[in-house]
Amino acid sequence: MTHPPTAPAAPAARSTAPAPARPAGVPAQPSPAPGAAPPAGRTAWAVGRERLRVATTTEPGRLQILGAVLALLVVAFGAVTALQVDDRATAADDVVSRSQPLSADAAAIYRSLADADTTAASGFLAGTLEPADSRARYDRDIATAARLLVKAAASTDGSGASAREIATLNEQLPRYTGLIERARAANRQGLPLGGAYLRYANQQMTSTLLPAAERLYEAETARLQEDDTAARTWPFLSLGLGLLTLAVLVWAQRRNYAKTHRVFNHGLLAASAATVIAVLWLLAAHTMVRAGLDSARAHGQDSLRVLNSARIGSLTARANENLTLVARGAVLTEDGKNDKYEAEYASSMDTLTEALASARERADDDTGRAPVDEAASRTAEWQTRHKDARAKDEAGDFDGALGRIVGAKESTGQSFDQVDAALERALAHEQAEFTRSAGDARDALTALPLGAAALGILGAAGAVLGINRRLSEYR
Repeated sequence: MTHPPTAPAAPAARSTAPAPARPAGVPAQPSPAPGAAPPAGRTAWAVGRERLRVATTTEPGRLQILGAVLALLVVAFGAVTALQVDDRATAADDVVSRSQPLSADAAAIYRSLADADTTAASGFLAGTLEPADSRARYDRDIATAARLLVKAAASTDGSGASAREIATLNEQLPRYTGLIERARAANRQGLPLGGAYLRYANQQMTSTLLPAAERLYEAETARLQEDDTAARTWPFLSLGLGLLTLAVLVWAQRRNYAKTHRVFNHGLLAASAATVIAVLWLLAAHTMVRAGLDSARAHGQDSLRVLNSARIGSLTARANENLTLVARGAVLTEDGKNDKYEAEYASSMDTLTEALASARERADDDTGRAPVDEAASRTAEWQTRHKDARAKDEAGDFDGALGRIVGAKESTGQSFDQVDAALERALAHEQAEFTRSAGDARDALTALPLGAAALGILGAAGAVLGINRRLSEYR
């Protein structure tokens, strides 16, 4: 028997029960996988900002941000310290190896030119046949000036005040030596024209060469001052960044203690120690730099300046003393009342005595004072002999006056040589004082740039390791 076909079963009724509630804190939409394209209608910047907002609402996210900030601060502190200290170390090295030696060379150029002019006049007074030692001294002075000019030209950048003065000296020096040779040739023949050539050569020296050498000395001394100032300037940016880094590290460790009640985080402690060492090293090194440069300035640079002034005064006085006899009263002061060279001799002697008194006050040890005292004693002797020579000349005893000026014994020329030798020893001593003090200042910064960079890297690594140790507790 057949059964009627049964009707198809009705589909099961759909459940109307509500869906389970989404747990709190779980986003309605799953976050896109790293590297996935942002959802349509949202920019990468918006997605990144959303991720940052979510990260700041969880402790692991905050720790990651804190670790990145700490690492960045410590590395930035190390890098800025290395750069700023390297600039100051370069300036301190320039003080020792470039600007101060150039300043000393400029003073030596002036001294060589002035001594050459003085020696030429002395040789002229000695008679028609110039003494061999006088000629050799003149040649040595000219050669020294030419050599130092070549050295100075190689050390400048080819522009600026120094380069202009060097060009002037190189141009005028051959003209001066040519005039001296003409004066010698006329003097050997007994022609009065020789005296005129000698006076014209002296005019070229005093009006062109020596002023150019003096301006070169002033330009190089100004550059020395600039390098000195650059080397002693405090690295305020580095110090400020170091203190900020320390403050953030201390705050991070206090926060860590508040969250975990653990007193120390080894990584953050290591970062703090590296930063403290770098800050203290920076302060100590820069203090030593300033102290060394202060000592170099007070006990070397200032004394060198005064001693160079004394030497210039002695050389100028000697040249004018010789020319007094050469001119024989033919050249007068502007008012026409006095001998021009005798008046300039008196002015140069005043400069010499004042500079020696100042150098005596600045000398800080017996080694520095002894040659200054000797120079002062020989200067007084020189003035006494000069008065005797002038008295003989005014009485009509030219040969007697000449013997007191250029004679081999008890002459002003002998006194001048003794003054010059004493000043040479004083200058050598003060130069050594300057080089030692400035060298100590430079050496204080030698290892700091590399050390600051290394400490910055170590500190950043410590900060990252310390934060990662906390993050591992959430895994």
